[in-house]
Amino acid sequence: MSEKEKVEGYVEHIIFRNEENGYTVLNLSMKGRELTCVGTLPMIGEGELIEASGDYIEHAAYGKQFRIESYETKVPQDSVALERYLGSGAIKGVGAALAARIVRRFGDDTLRIIEEEPERLAEVKGISERKAREIAQQVAEKAEMQNAMIFLSGYGIALNLGAKIYQQYGDNVYRILKENPYKMAEDIAGVGFRTADEIAGKIGIAVDSEFRIKSGLSYVLNQATAEGHVYLPEPVLLRRGQELLGVEPERMQKSLQDMAIDKKAVIRELPAEREGDEPLRIVYASQYYYLELSTARMLHELNITCEEDREAIEKRIGKIEKKYQIELDEMQKTAVVEAAYSGLMILTGGPGTGKTTTINAMIHYFEAEGLDIFLAAPTGRAAKRMTEATGCEACTIHRLLELTGNVDDSSANVHFERNADNPLDADVIIIDEMSMVDIHLMHALLSAIVPGTRLILVGDQNQLPSVGPGSVLRDLIRSECFPIVCLTHIFRQASQSDIVVNAHKIHNGEEVILDNKSKDFFFLKRYDVNVIWKVLVTLVSQKLPRYVDARPQDIQILTPMRKGALGVENLNQILQKYLNPPAPDKAERENGGNILREGDKVMQIRNNYQMEWEIRGINGIVAERGMGVFNGDLGMIRSINPYTEVITVEFEEGKEPGTVMKDVLKACKKVEPDCEIAL
Repeated sequence: MSEKEKVEGYVEHIIFRNEENGYTVLNLSMKGRELTCVGTLPMIGEGELIEASGDYIEHAAYGKQFRIESYETKVPQDSVALERYLGSGAIKGVGAALAARIVRRFGDDTLRIIEEEPERLAEVKGISERKAREIAQQVAEKAEMQNAMIFLSGYGIALNLGAKIYQQYGDNVYRILKENPYKMAEDIAGVGFRTADEIAGKIGIAVDSEFRIKSGLSYVLNQATAEGHVYLPEPVLLRRGQELLGVEPERMQKSLQDMAIDKKAVIRELPAEREGDEPLRIVYASQYYYLELSTARMLHELNITCEEDREAIEKRIGKIEKKYQIELDEMQKTAVVEAAYSGLMILTGGPGTGKTTTINAMIHYFEAEGLDIFLAAPTGRAAKRMTEATGCEACTIHRLLELTGNVDDSSANVHFERNADNPLDADVIIIDEMSMVDIHLMHALLSAIVPGTRLILVGDQNQLPSVGPGSVLRDLIRSECFPIVCLTHIFRQASQSDIVVNAHKIHNGEEVILDNKSKDFFFLKRYDVNVIWKVLVTLVSQKLPRYVDARPQDIQILTPMRKGALGVENLNQILQKYLNPPAPDKAERENGGNILREGDKVMQIRNNYQMEWEIRGINGIVAERGMGVFNGDLGMIRSINPYTEVITVEFEEGKEPGTVMKDVLKACKKVEPDCEIAL
């Protein structure tokens, strides 16, 4: 391991600082020369004398820079340095002229006077006793902050995280770290159980500490939400807790009861499935229990019966069939009738069973009644498909609820303009692809709907559940508390597709025929990696586009792994090489060993609620602006500006994020199909 370079100098000018993560670009004055430095430096102010260690890097646009990994602030040693520091703006209310008068009065003794006899600053013209105290307080706070950062770094805490911790606790940081470092996992974003546990180990917190067990159990419950669960059976929770903490289940049960008393967890019993079995105890993180409880309450409030005459409804449906040349089977007619009758109803069924036709019939029915209808889906792609299938405008649920505000990555903290105080002004709301909706989004949606509004939920419960916690659609269907219509008949047009037929066969546990005589379902068996690469490239670039009348960028390749010869990362590089090769007119940017190039297809894999977007018309005129790009949104890189480090992505919904800066660019993860980027 090579020894780090060291530099020392005055912070001449702070060029840029990201207030959220502390990333800073500054000019360092070093004995007649200036050096551009970068790093996570949230506490550094102009005028400060620092000694920094790190290494020199070469930036493609800005040339040679010094990347700071650690630093310490040095006390100014002479009157010149003191004047420079005080007059730099580091101390609020002290400019260059006042700094000069202070140093002229006290000379090299200035710093001691400020720290030990601050009242003497009033001897300087222009400084009152009150201002003297304020100057002394600021100097003391900066020194305290610096000491705290040094203290935290001793436990391996990085500067940006240390800044968050100090901002949260102030002078209490020493007490909290020594008594209960696990409190940080509760209070501070970016500090998880494992980080807190590592710090606790260095401090000497006991393995079976009550603080550690409670924090560990909370961590296990929160990790379960990442798997889609809103609760865990108690035996599963204790088993995972034992694996994580190395503590016996009996010891954890007492802590679990204390968590329930403190309302950090909720314990409930499920009735035994078989006679003679013990009831199953389940454990929620408290916020998910109350989220689920509130969601259930709002669903039941919507579940009212509308005063409609069944015979009259059926006559109207007959007229709709005749007018729009739609032929509905009995279950589809039942679905339309239930939608007319019910405040809340669920329409479910597999592919090819006529869900879209039924939705269209519902739309025609409610339009004839003069009702206002809103259509929405969880993702941009699903909303786009809904629009194409119905001929009516559909949007994402996030857009329907008018997402706004300065929020983090957690859907639990999203702020929607449409809520209980400002509900949606609609008579009928139809939500498609309900299997993708998690408990957070469902709760937000229901909060914006008043009883009397018809809510129709459409989806296939056998599809993969939502990425977020909660299997909302499946649980609603299993509850049997609401009107449900399940479509099972596969229509003739759909039955001609072996994709649809085989999907149903797989669900029913039936054997799938793989004779490659199908028009749309093929099975090509290849064993050699190099051959698989060639077949994939040929299929995507030549054969499939002609066969299905599609562009190569419309075709999606799925693989069950990220690493390896046939993993996402390697396949992305191969596909990029053949589908979007380098060209003189294509700007590109290297990031993390991968290349990001104009013309690349990209996928957003994290909800970014703060991303600004705009929809442009044919002539490039902005027609609409909004916020939010969501997991699963697909787009095309239209331009890369290597100098301003701005990237423009055109998404399928027509959204074009306007300014994606360097710090945002670094924040993103791996996207498909090309490389690691940040959007």
